[in-house]
Amino acid sequence: MAATSTQTVLDRPAAEFRLPATDGKTYALDEVAGEKGTVVVFICNHCPYVKAVIDRMVSDARVLMSEGVGFAAICSNDATSYPEDSFENMKRFAKAHDFSFPYLHDETQTVARAYGAVCTPDFFGYDADRKLKYRGRLDEGRTTPPHPGAPRELVEAMRAIATTGVAPADQKASMGCSIKWKDE
Repeated sequence: MAATSTQTVLDRPAAEFRLPATDGKTYALDEVAGEKGTVVVFICNHCPYVKAVIDRMVSDARVLMSEGVGFAAICSNDATSYPEDSFENMKRFAKAHDFSFPYLHDETQTVARAYGAVCTPDFFGYDADRKLKYRGRLDEGRTTPPHPGAPRELVEAMRAIATTGVAPADQKASMGCSIKWKDE
């Protein structure tokens, strides 16, 4: 089911976490944060919206990381109901798409809840002080590529945040599959 990220109160601090990653390490927010800002994105392996943007996202993450912006992806989906999103499949997905950033497993879903994640992909962009400045989309592409010359919205927003501390006022919500919550 398609969902759209909700409006968020900007300047909210990033929630702390410590999660296992597909590279065999465990990462805390401090270890993925960049000197000039940080992107935390909630994704999963099976979502057609994620599959449509993943190669652009990986490319844009490389660009941002080279400019001092940290980047991490988190999968919070219920892997019992959606086996394609299991930790083992996360490892395969990260390898197949050559992730240069940690892909973290939020099995308890507490991190997704703390961030207020709604869909996959769901992007959260923080400044150097880890205050939320961007809650938007990667670009205009949803399940199809963006038009040639379309803005790289996440990259442009994070560059603005890194240099001026201010994000664009016009932030278009991300859209994707809803987070697959566990039954409570």
